[in-house]
Amino acid sequence: MKRKLLITGAGGQVGQEIKFLADQFSDFTFDFAGSKDLDITRPGRVEGWFHKRNYFACINCAAYTAVDQAESEPAAAYAVNRDGAGHLAEVCRKAGTYLLHLSTDYVYHTQQNRPFSEEDETAPKGVYARSKAAGEELVLAAGGTVIRTSWLYSSFGKNFVKTMLHLGANRSELKVVNDQVGTPTWARDLARDLLNILDKLNKKELAPENLQGIFNYSNEGVASWYDFAIAIFELKKMKVRVIPVDSSQFPTAAERPPFSLMSKTRFRQQFSIELPHWRSSLKHCLLEL
Repeated sequence: MKRKLLITGAGGQVGQEIKFLADQFSDFTFDFAGSKDLDITRPGRVEGWFHKRNYFACINCAAYTAVDQAESEPAAAYAVNRDGAGHLAEVCRKAGTYLLHLSTDYVYHTQQNRPFSEEDETAPKGVYARSKAAGEELVLAAGGTVIRTSWLYSSFGKNFVKTMLHLGANRSELKVVNDQVGTPTWARDLARDLLNILDKLNKKELAPENLQGIFNYSNEGVASWYDFAIAIFELKKMKVRVIPVDSSQFPTAAERPPFSLMSKTRFRQQFSIELPHWRSSLKHCLLEL
């Protein structure tokens, strides 16, 4: 008998990548729910959606991700990122459904010069980051799993890679910040590994207790946004001059973490999954663009 999975936020980058990969995971059937299908900010709707559906697991990709806009729309950001995540987590707990909840490297906003581990202190700044951190707390309290990821890009949706390709096609010179450091993450890698985790769980190759807590996830390696842009144009063989600049030249409503490199040791060890280097994954993604 096939197990049923619910994918919320199905219209986002990770949700669409899961849909792309779904046929490769034959032990599962999928329900894909966008915000118009399932509004997780409304508890009654979430409870009604789960009624008689008997989900094995839910991957929550739903989020308010307009980082700067959140500064002027805090209620909207908290409604989805905190309250919606909490509603979904509580319903999953009552239904006996495993929950994998996506969060962000933005919760790491302290000064240090080594990769952040899951045990490191968080210090979220800005409405988006604080609302995501608050959502994490509710998910963990209900027994769900938190996956923190960073710098997502994909052939789907809006993202840095697509922006650079568009700008590079129309300009010979671009300024890109070089004082924010982290790791780009191909959303397809994340989507595949989330499904791999649930596949291992379904086949009893992974104990349920190994799923508990917080896990960092990104591709391997280190980059600034400047490094990322250089790699995009090199791999696409586009002649664009990229000029490194301080982030002060591009003021934003919300402050970005200057350093959000994450350690993935816990993820690799707990799930026996190796992660590709970001340049390798970028190359694969660019072949589709």
